[in-house]
Amino acid sequence: MAKPGSRVALVADGLRAAIRSEEFSEGERLPTEAQLAERFGVSRPTVRAALRELETVALVRTQHGVGSFVAERPAVTAGLERLDSITESIRSTGREPGMIYRGRVIRPLLPDEAEKLELSGDAHALELRRTILADGEVVAYSYDLMPIGVFPEGEDPESVQGSLFAYLREVRDMHPHYGVAEVHAVQSDRIGWDAPVGKPALYVLLDQVHFDRSARALLYSRTYFLEGRYAFTIRRAG
Repeated sequence: MAKPGSRVALVADGLRAAIRSEEFSEGERLPTEAQLAERFGVSRPTVRAALRELETVALVRTQHGVGSFVAERPAVTAGLERLDSITESIRSTGREPGMIYRGRVIRPLLPDEAEKLELSGDAHALELRRTILADGEVVAYSYDLMPIGVFPEGEDPESVQGSLFAYLREVRDMHPHYGVAEVHAVQSDRIGWDAPVGKPALYVLLDQVHFDRSARALLYSRTYFLEGRYAFTIRRAG
């Protein structure tokens, strides 16, 4: 972090003020490093350091060889400490949730999946693949596993529609009570099935198992949230 009163901090504060006053609007390309150096009366390395400072707080994004841009505000912001369904999180921000099921298939669990779900190695699950939308905009791709037993054996996989939390609560009378999650940053061109081919995207992966009050695993989800479209916050206290 730049030292208060330093040249880097002064440039960062000046750009922050310009962005908040909407001199530079969301998604707009910022002036070049040379132009910013002239504007603030500093060197280009100082400007570059200030831009990195703003990039760490998600106010600016830089594309190498192209330039720096005012970061677009995420479509959805959710508190990571809350166990809400994605549908509920999207709706709470005033946006309309949507979901497209890409696939439904019953298959054996892989060893690491069985371990996550605390099941035997020969267990099966209903695998679901979903595109998550907010106001028609793709915000995430989700790969979900619902163990057979939670999903009734012999039932038609097409019976699962919409929110998985809603399905569990309303159809199966099962209630997710807590989750155990890992968070990872992922860059890949193979996650989103309707994303441009060969164009890597940056995701925040929420790798999470949901349990009921008796510690029974109800659902294992690997949800890839598109960076910049779905943001998480964490409330921390001392």
